[in-house]
Amino acid sequence: MPNSEARKKITFITGANKGLGYETARRLIGIGQTVIIGARDSERGQTAAKKLGARFVQIDISNDESVASAAKDILAHEGYIDVLINNAGILGAHGPVETLTGPDAVELFNTNVAGIVRMTHAFVPVLRKSEHPAIINVSSGMGSFALTHNPKRVESTFAAPLYTASKAAVTMLTTQYAKGLSGIRVNAADPGYTATEFNGNTGTQTVTEGTDAIVTLATEAPEAGTGRIIDRFGTVSW
Repeated sequence: MPNSEARKKITFITGANKGLGYETARRLIGIGQTVIIGARDSERGQTAAKKLGARFVQIDISNDESVASAAKDILAHEGYIDVLINNAGILGAHGPVETLTGPDAVELFNTNVAGIVRMTHAFVPVLRKSEHPAIINVSSGMGSFALTHNPKRVESTFAAPLYTASKAAVTMLTTQYAKGLSGIRVNAADPGYTATEFNGNTGTQTVTEGTDAIVTLATEAPEAGTGRIIDRFGTVSW
């Protein structure tokens, strides 16, 4: 195992060519972490990595072979990662709820939910090369029962069955992996309603504010705890 005192922390972020993933990478690089940029689109990923001064690894989290290949690449080049940030995800089909179909659900859950499972399966061996490994899953308050039933919260104003169900699943996967993975911290971040391309830039937070919770989890001390979901203000009820 590499000596943690003699090296920089290495973080791998999926979906890091734009939005929250890109801003998280920018901020972590700015405080001295080594960041590996993961993206499905090679051209966009390489462009983002060049701007940030990071290494790019192509990855499609909806594909088993792509995820396995990315893990093999990182193990061969870096030898380990300290933090895995599962940021990549899709909005999927949305609109009138009665128009949603089974294939719509399969497509969305294959990325947002099964993608977390693929990443965990492939990258736990890479994470175990670190002295203090951590997994951060980017979830959403849209997957919270408490917030989507609170009329004072923006999360209660949307009806998006598939996306919200996928994010509720991401949070539950987080708590269950936290119980089952000894020696690895597993937590989730709720970015909040952030202005990004994902929502047509309609969010009320800046992209920097939206990455506060992710950066907190990526930089906190090993004893901070596991099995939590936080936003930029603290613990999220769900």
